[in-house]
Amino acid sequence: MRLYAKSTSFYDAIYDVIYDPYSGKDYKSESNRLRQLIRRYKRSDGRSLLDVAVGTGRHLYYLKAWFDVEGLDINRKMLAIAQQRNPGVKFHQGDMLNFTLPKKFDVISCLFSAIGYMTSLAKLRRAVRNMSLHLKPGGLLIIEPWITPRNFKSGRLHAVLVNQTELKLARIGRSSARGKISLIDFHYLIATPNRTRYFHETEKFGLFTHSEYLGALQAVGLRVVYDRKGLIGRGLYVGVKPIDAT
Repeated sequence: MRLYAKSTSFYDAIYDVIYDPYSGKDYKSESNRLRQLIRRYKRSDGRSLLDVAVGTGRHLYYLKAWFDVEGLDINRKMLAIAQQRNPGVKFHQGDMLNFTLPKKFDVISCLFSAIGYMTSLAKLRRAVRNMSLHLKPGGLLIIEPWITPRNFKSGRLHAVLVNQTELKLARIGRSSARGKISLIDFHYLIATPNRTRYFHETEKFGLFTHSEYLGALQAVGLRVVYDRKGLIGRGLYVGVKPIDAT
């Protein structure tokens, strides 16, 4: 899976200028909201937190003030940026489907709809199971879902302009669906002092219903609390691992 293979270097610049109901990002307030949820629902007595699909580490930048954080991502370039932003934090390269770490955590988060990269129900269930295996009894698995099939709109257009002194970037996107997979075609035109270039990427996300997300979490024995609004309007699933679980 080569997620954002070409655009990794521009990821932060792009999301810094997006302010719409679907993708507007305020990592500080989101991290504060996560802290509140963790304090409310966590039953384990530690403070370890693993952010799966950590990206460039912007949530961890704030969460590390309250938790002993680690991050995991499949994209090596993303991890390099996250490490630079969070010196001293431990990062791991791995896939949420099958990563194996030698410890268990009080909290595992999977945010900004990264779970959508599971493009089948079987993969969704496998990823949830794998993450839950890394949870301590009483710990939390927090998942921010991708858009549901009912709310996803094919033909939706996106346009982003980054206008920095030494970076001019235009990203045009168009959404479509193929069965239970949504596709976002991104076209980039980028100018720096050294050159101007164009490239294209297509990102694929699985379309899962609320019941399918709930079922995947409940199937591994988690007690699920659903926050309808979530962090950016897409909802949030908080799975609590029973104290007596192994």
